[in-house]
Amino acid sequence: MTTPADDAVAVDRVSKNFGSTVALADVSFSVQRAERFGFIGPDGAGKTTLFRILATLMAPDQGRARVLGRDVVSDLWTLRARIGYMPGRFSLYPDLSVDENLRFFASVFGTTIEREYQQIAPIYSQLEPFRDRRAAALSGGMKQKLALCCALVHRPEILFLDEPTTGVDAVSRREFWDLLDTFKQSGMTILVSTPYMDEANRCDRVALMQGGRILAIDTPQAIADSFDRPLFAIRASDRYRALKALREWPHTHSVYPFGETLHYADKRTDVPADRIATEMLAFLSSHGFDDASVERTAPTVEDSFIARMGAPEGVRAA
Repeated sequence: MTTPADDAVAVDRVSKNFGSTVALADVSFSVQRAERFGFIGPDGAGKTTLFRILATLMAPDQGRARVLGRDVVSDLWTLRARIGYMPGRFSLYPDLSVDENLRFFASVFGTTIEREYQQIAPIYSQLEPFRDRRAAALSGGMKQKLALCCALVHRPEILFLDEPTTGVDAVSRREFWDLLDTFKQSGMTILVSTPYMDEANRCDRVALMQGGRILAIDTPQAIADSFDRPLFAIRASDRYRALKALREWPHTHSVYPFGETLHYADKRTDVPADRIATEMLAFLSSHGFDDASVERTAPTVEDSFIARMGAPEGVRAA
């Protein structure tokens, strides 16, 4: 793979195995500077292994990866001072206070909170009232912000965030992404992984991952638009029974739960959408679903993912 010299990240045919388990299989991609690039996929897709390699914490078995123009294996000591990394699990010191954790990580990179205050101010201003509280006593959202603060305190040029919003409430997730908007506007390159499909739309480009492989790379809208057939949202009071019935209909290409509805795609690509909707409604009515409704809906990134892989276990809708 040939990539421009000024790419922030260039990964060329990287593979990593753990015994007989394939974590990454011949992965290649590049990320531009100042880009927010998302890796979307379920648990076990290979996202964490990839991020550990890019953060110089693990060497690939095959292939090559460069970050900020430096090789992640041969130049790891040069790179580490230029990288911010937030692992998926909370990894700060639970018995230390907010202030003690932050001062420790600042000291590792030869700096101080005071010197870097302007860099971390958008986050630290929210943490400051709790500066003496033990990290273990923080809420999930506040732990997340402390971890981000520690990853940013040495002014990294690139930020790797491995599933940073997993396990926190919807409000904290939204606040976290709003904080990332602030740092992206300053020109920072951000790579973020997530199992949440709705977060894809907050990225400039995304890579869909499954089983250690990249299925597609494009803008979120382009990936959603790649869904190649009409999509319908179905509502019925007994959604599970309706799902089972539709799986027996010979015209069904795919049907799966999506929020409060079922998303349905038809095998027939040469039949008008309104005729498909009419026939589907008649089928449901004949099976006792007199309250069912069928309407055309726009595909999402998640629909495109499912179309490529079936229904991957572990992918979470908004």
